[in-house]
This record gives sequence, C-alpha cells and structure tokens, in this order.
Amino acid sequence: MKAVETAVVFPCAGQELLGIVSTPEAPAEPPRRGVLIVVGGPQYRAGSHRMFVRLARHLAENGVAAMRFDARGMGDSSGPRQYFEDFDADIRAALDALFREVPSLRTAAIWGLCGGATAALLYVRGRRDARVGALALVNPWVRTDVTQAVTRVKHYYVQRLLQADFWRKLLRGGVAITSLSELWRALRLTARAASSARGPIPAPAATAEGDDAELGARLAHAWAVFSAQGGRTLLILSEHDYMAKEFLETVNMNPAWQRNFAHPLARRVDLPQADHTFPQAEAHAIVEQVTLDLTAGMA
Repeated sequence: MKAVETAVVFPCAGQELLGIVSTPEAPAEPPRRGVLIVVGGPQYRAGSHRMFVRLARHLAENGVAAMRFDARGMGDSSGPRQYFEDFDADIRAALDALFREVPSLRTAAIWGLCGGATAALLYVRGRRDARVGALALVNPWVRTDVTQAVTRVKHYYVQRLLQADFWRKLLRGGVAITSLSELWRALRLTARAASSARGPIPAPAATAEGDDAELGARLAHAWAVFSAQGGRTLLILSEHDYMAKEFLETVNMNPAWQRNFAHPLARRVDLPQADHTFPQAEAHAIVEQVTLDLTAGMA
C-alpha cells in the first residue's frame, strides 16, 4: 500500500494548528488503529532527518493511520510556544482532528520523543482518554539536577578523569574554574543520591506544574495507572543518548519504575549504537517495526 497525506488545520485554545494525516491508499478495509506522533523539543512535524515523516508513511503503508503535527508556537502553528508540561490541550486537539479525519478509527497510540514522551504520560495522567490504547515512549525526558549530575559523572567525568590530557591541562592551569566547580557540584549531587534512601514511589502529592523534582514520580504513577487500566506501553531507549541514560538513572534511584517495566502490557526495546533521533537505518527500521507491533496489540 502507498501512503496518502492530507494537511489539516484544527483549533486549539484559540490558535490554529497544522497537522499531516497519513492514511493507506485503497486499503482492503478502513484503518481501525492510529498513531499520533508528538514532537519533543524545539522541532516541527518533520523531525530530525525527517524521522517523523518516514515513520508516519511507514505506518500508513502498513494499514495504520498516523498524524504528525506542530504544537502551538512551532512550525506552521500559531500562538506562543508551549513546553511539554503544557501539551495537554494540543494533544487533545490533535486526537480530535485525527479521529475526525479518519472516522473509521477505534483506538490510537500516542508516540512521543523526549519531551513528547513525557507529554504523552502527563496527558494520560491528567485525563483518561478512552481513545488512547497505547503509548510509545522514546528516550523520555525526566531531567532533574540529580539525574543530570549522576549521568555526567558516570558517562563523562569518569572517562575524563582517566585521561592523562586532563591532568596535564589541570597542572598547567588550562582547566577553567567553572569546569572544576561543575565537576565538584556533580560529585556532591551524585554522592547525595547514592546515600539517599531508596523506597517505592508513592502516588505523588499535588505540586506546582513546573516542579521538576516531582516529575519522575508523576510519570511513574501515570504509567502505572495507564497499565492498570489496560493501556499498552512501549519504551524505546537509544544506547548513545544522554536523555535515555538520565531516564535509566531515574529508574535506578527509584526501583518502583521496574514494576512498570515488568507489567505484561509493557515492552522495553534498546537500540544499540543509536543516538537520540536514531538516524541509523537499522535503528529506524527497528523503531518502525516495534511501533507496528504495538498497534497490532491494541483492541
């Protein structure tokens, strides 16, 4: 099957958003399953090296409707730029548009990269949308000062401290004071994290929307509730991506995340040698296939 693409303009909080709907051309039967692609970070609907274009077309070619869109303030959509914690209205409006454009749909997955993955979890935490049957979370954003520090110590500073060139530069005064201060701060935060108590994640108390300290707990709780309600979850992690490494540090600091991984409706896929947006053909092909597998399991 070939993919047919249709541009749609739809309202969201007084603004106009642009989306591209990909559907199969002349399918044997109308598509029942769909995927809404939520962009993460300051990107628009095409994505790095057109990754979202390729994913949406591949899904449509295999009988699954897909939509990629510009959130408010990005690409060709109007309004002030929104951050992932304020994407609820954008996701709701995009789902409305997708189901309106493809009336045969019965269920859809939300596929999100980085902040888009975080936004997807926050969306299902904030409201139970019966249309959403699955989540695909790709290198989710869960950054806090502690996870960032621990990740830098493990995956950057340790290697740097083992390099003779670093010590030569230090002895010559070639290492900036700010760099040494950052190293010291990262080591202190890492030590604090190592000595802190590790217990189960409770349902988080109400906090200010921008409270990053509670973000990991909110996301873990959202995932657990979504699974308990029958939602499928696919986690995709790139081997050479700092966001993925920080996410795993969050998991390591709070073992309750492992219960989410162990749920029978959850699946974790690791992409060897891949970076944040997996430009490698092999990695991108794996993402396409596991996304199709996820939609096949939706009711």
